[in-house]
Amino acid sequence: MALPAAQPILVHGHRGARAVLPENTLPAFEYAIEIGADVLELDLAVTKDNVLVVSHDPTLNPKFCQGPGGSNVIRELTLEELRRWDCGARANPDFPKQKAVPGTPVPTLDEVFALARRGTFQFNVETKIFKDKPWYTPPPEEFAKLLVDAIRRHKLESRTIVQSFDYRTLHAVKKLAPEIRRSALYAVGFKSFPAIAQESEATIVSPHHRLVTKKRVEAAHSAGLQVVPWTANDPSDWERLIAAGVDGIITDDPAALIQYLKSRNLR
Repeated sequence: MALPAAQPILVHGHRGARAVLPENTLPAFEYAIEIGADVLELDLAVTKDNVLVVSHDPTLNPKFCQGPGGSNVIRELTLEELRRWDCGARANPDFPKQKAVPGTPVPTLDEVFALARRGTFQFNVETKIFKDKPWYTPPPEEFAKLLVDAIRRHKLESRTIVQSFDYRTLHAVKKLAPEIRRSALYAVGFKSFPAIAQESEATIVSPHHRLVTKKRVEAAHSAGLQVVPWTANDPSDWERLIAAGVDGIITDDPAALIQYLKSRNLR
């Protein structure tokens, strides 16, 4: 009897394609789409006027953002004020291949979701919320409602994953829209992947890639879960994750990972 074909390992472009273009910007997401990434991974902040915008940090990072001065806290800026900042002004020095794209503002989530018409790729959206710093975001229930409303407005329920380290937003999303997939981010420790999923009410577990072993992935799969580690950029790590049987890999260089998978006849 022929064995069923293995499911492909999905390539998640971390912050678009941070190795190549300014993170969490429309140019980075457009590049990730063009090179064939399966999923656009991105992060959310919320402006003073409650607009969801795409930024990893709650403050505008001076490594690559230039602005008019004053507060750089996104929650203290209206969208109009935020638009005065250029977050493609400088290449991030941590990524030697990255090219600056001057004149690049922080995009809204609506602008990123509008790219959906360009393909069938998915979105992996992280709520950046901080239990110890509640002033950076709305409360988790409000944050989740803003996000669910945006997903529904763009009719992307089946193409979106909501992920977070703060499981309060995952619980809130489940109550509002149980059909939307949820992913539990996990950074340190050796809690079992099924236990993480149970705690977070997620169907996907997204650990730091160094926490992944074949045994832990098998336990997750036996519980009906998927495993999508972050953020692996080295071929030796890709090889280890492939051998462990992961369902996807979050990477800063999606083009390189796609080429690597093709070289292994896995794509």
